Amino acid sequence: MAPAPAAASAGRKSHVTVLLLYVVCGLILLLLLASYSPRLQPHAHGRSLHRRLKLHPKSSLPSDASSGGNGGQQKTQHQNHHAASFDPTIAELERRLDDKEWEREHYSLLHGGEPDDHMKEWEEFLKEEEDFINDDDRFNIADRIRALFPKIDVAPQDGFVSLDELTAWNLQQARADQHHRSAREMELYNKNGDEIVSFEAFNALRQESHGEGNMLGFEWWKEDHFNASDANADGFLDKTEFNDFLNPSDSDNPKIINLLCKQEIRFISEHELEPVLDKLYLSERYYSRQQAIHAISEADKDHDGRLTLEEMVENPYAFYGSVYLSSSDNDDEDYFHDEFR
Repeated sequence: MAPAPAAASAGRKSHVTVLLLYVVCGLILLLLLASYSPRLQPHAHGRSLHRRLKLHPKSSLPSDASSGGNGGQQKTQHQNHHAASFDPTIAELERRLDDKEWEREHYSLLHGGEPDDHMKEWEEFLKEEEDFINDDDRFNIADRIRALFPKIDVAPQDGFVSLDELTAWNLQQARADQHHRSAREMELYNKNGDEIVSFEAFNALRQESHGEGNMLGFEWWKEDHFNASDANADGFLDKTEFNDFLNPSDSDNPKIINLLCKQEIRFISEHELEPVLDKLYLSERYYSRQQAIHAISEADKDHDGRLTLEEMVENPYAFYGSVYLSSSDNDDEDYFHDEFR
């Protein structure tokens, strides 16, 4: 029989070995859990604040929209619509980016030949401007919201941003974008610089520049559409009339409204159709309200249907969500946060 002290010593060694095995197994398990734990997705609620804003170009008039019927028109409009930027500074950067792409696409029409080598490359532009908007010392989102809040809270100025106030602000930004694009498009057809366009000048270049359709799903280049946009009936379109011509669903011109109604008339009169025209031809008024509804649903934490400055500052990406967002940990996980497309 082995001496008692030796048996006791062996028993203690056995317990220590088991304990060490448990500790090692526990460490291995923790390492495995850490390595396989799911990453916070940037689109989930409670998403990480460490994200970068990335500019995206807004599309100009689509070159083809051959969908038929009202359902096809609405679908095509949704596919080609970009929400207007909440912040005018962001909007200006996006317009500059969009202008670069537009000039590349139409350089031969404007200047002849191919773009010159000295034109600044997109990557360089994007790097500089995205570094700017992600630098808190130069572009602090919370400070931007504090600066913009009193410009939005105007009707009435009561310390709250209502749905109507936010919709009006969004529409103002959308209209600024729209007029900028229209003025740029006018350069293609206004060769002599007199800031008016005839149907003949437009028609001569329409095929080469944009084809025969628009986002509304009907042939927008027809002469009757041009004439409806010519509010003063002088045979030419000035900048305002040309903007109506390119964006008929946002026009207040009675002749254009009448023309849009005629596209949809079945068994009802034109006057009966006018009140629901916005639902048939989705306008910037529609999109601006949808954008406001989404932002308020994201930031209105006390659910009173309006926003305080604190709610907006604490939920900035509800308003800066119409630009690209990406995780700072992995730029490959970019996504486009734009629920109101």
